[in-house]
Amino acid sequence: MGLGGISVWQLLIILAIVVMLFGTKRLRSLGSDLGSAVKGFRKSMTDDEAKAEESASEEKNAEIPTDNGGK
Repeated sequence: MGLGGISVWQLLIILAIVVMLFGTKRLRSLGSDLGSAVKGFRKSMTDDEAKAEESASEEKNAEIPTDNGGK
């Protein structure tokens, strides 16, 4: 038994049918496109987190009063 009642042999048969339908070049390009999309998504998520942390630290620094001596 594999994933959800699907055996390894059934998965291999499905894989063989997909390869016959699309061909190896088409599957390779689809995999490459999917990989670059996931990579771009992860990069945008880390950029957004970095911007959020940066703005939070700027707000925190703005709230801290500075003592210039008052003279």
